[in-house]
Amino acid sequence: MNTRKNELADAVAQVKEDLAEAAKKAGRTPDDVSLVAVSKLHPASDIRDLVESGHMDFGENYVQEVQKKQETLADLDVNWHFIGGLQSNKAKFVAGKFALIHSVDSLKLAQALHKKAVSLDVVQDILLQVNIAEETQKSGIAVDSLQELADEVMKMDNIRLVGLMTMPPFFNEPELARPVFSRLRELRDGLETHVGRPLPHLSMGMTGDFIPAVEEGATLVRIGTRIFGARPPRG
Repeated sequence: MNTRKNELADAVAQVKEDLAEAAKKAGRTPDDVSLVAVSKLHPASDIRDLVESGHMDFGENYVQEVQKKQETLADLDVNWHFIGGLQSNKAKFVAGKFALIHSVDSLKLAQALHKKAVSLDVVQDILLQVNIAEETQKSGIAVDSLQELADEVMKMDNIRLVGLMTMPPFFNEPELARPVFSRLRELRDGLETHVGRPLPHLSMGMTGDFIPAVEEGATLVRIGTRIFGARPPRG
């Protein structure tokens, strides 16, 4: 018996139950919200165990780490999500390798991703990361610059903008993050009108604050610690 595999599967099942309950409370259906299991710094074997248990969406932050995992797990049909800060000079290693890139926060990065996507003849789905709280230590475009960046991205044939992402400040009380989540939803709704097409995804909410995130409209929730346990130090 694979004890670790059972522990991981049970943890995912419990999180999905909580997500479903939060969705119903907000008048949404459980299918409206997808769980991205944040597997950064955890071994590829954990991902394999969860894929074999039926979970397919995994979030990674570091290019070099995820490249090794993608090679190790090449036999599996994993939906990879890149959720970490991304420098434009690393875009060539990411475009075309991920179901969704959550963290596009500059025109330079979008252009680099587009260039690589063109060379691969693929269309790369992306989210624009918005720094709503204007925290200097966090990535993300300023609210005032969002429409301008979206306009430029919409001109790129091999990049498909499908929504927005944010990371709120750390709060001991999850409810304090709610205004950030609500604001991202408002920005998305306004941007949909501005660009003239649906932007279905809102990537927001983590282990400590996913309940208010779902209640405010999250479609992608990024949860790591509650599934995998404490992250080991980065080597």
